[in-house]
Amino acid sequence: MRILVIEDEIKTVQLIKQGLEEQQCEVDVAYDGNMGFQLASRNHYNLIISDIILPGINGLELCKKLRANGISFPILLLTALGTTDDKIIGLDSGADDYLVKPFEFKELMARIRALTRRSIGSIQTANTLKISDLEMDLESKSVSRGGKEIVLTAKEFSLLEYFIRHQGRVISKAELAEKIWDVTFDTGTNVIEVYVNFVRKKIDKDFDTKLLHTQIGMGYVLKIPN
Repeated sequence: MRILVIEDEIKTVQLIKQGLEEQQCEVDVAYDGNMGFQLASRNHYNLIISDIILPGINGLELCKKLRANGISFPILLLTALGTTDDKIIGLDSGADDYLVKPFEFKELMARIRALTRRSIGSIQTANTLKISDLEMDLESKSVSRGGKEIVLTAKEFSLLEYFIRHQGRVISKAELAEKIWDVTFDTGTNVIEVYVNFVRKKIDKDFDTKLLHTQIGMGYVLKIPN
């Protein structure tokens, strides 16, 4: 497993790097946000671990910049800021998880295992998102599965992109309403179910392996079945 650590505190870097290498991980280190962005743009990583307070661009801006450039590696933010609002801001910036300092290394490893499990079976590069044989090209705004082109509307494309970026995680209707429609979820409308069904029919109907699943009472999850 290859991991990028973006952290300007030397002692923290040494502790994380040593611990990860003992777990047979390959570790690259950046000491500021700009260097971190350059490394993430040039290389493939299974995970990025980044502090929020960094020289250059901070961790929140870095997350936004990475996501805006189609870089979809899982991101774990480290910070001393531990309020609920701080966590929401971090996750909304594009991070996948949030760990408050100080932390025990075993908790860090547990978070890493959870995040990397979600991305098993996927290949994500600067311009491409992929799960199983479903591939999304962010530059050309095209989608294909098994080599067959799938035509999506702009909203369907945004919805599928969100599912792929958060594959393996159950996503509620409320979250989809906020992230894709930028509105508060209205229990009196079925617009989300309708769009999810549109996407499901287009990506799953003609294929034996179904990727988009309904978790009754909880939401939806894009995953490769066991």
